[in-house]
Amino acid sequence: MAGLCETGFAFCLGKGNLATGYKAALWYLAFALICTLSMFLLTKASKTIPLGTAYPVWTGIGAVGTVIIGILFFKEPVSFWRLFFIFTLIASIVGLKSVH
Repeated sequence: MAGLCETGFAFCLGKGNLATGYKAALWYLAFALICTLSMFLLTKASKTIPLGTAYPVWTGIGAVGTVIIGILFFKEPVSFWRLFFIFTLIASIVGLKSVH
């Protein structure tokens, strides 16, 4: 859940950068709230999972989710190599979690 929140706060940051005025302020407020929730959930996870596993899995989920959000919502480029490295990142996340 913490990793998904990281994707959520990255989405809010992207939307805030595209907005102006009060709409931008609302996106940045959502960014701050979701960021806080993400950190809280990461803290909770690190109490049951070793930090050396929890943190890389959190950042990995956030990174993969943010790339997907960028492609779907912000028209970022899709290329073979970009997808290749995303899949290697996913394999690394699964590997880290499975050897924990």
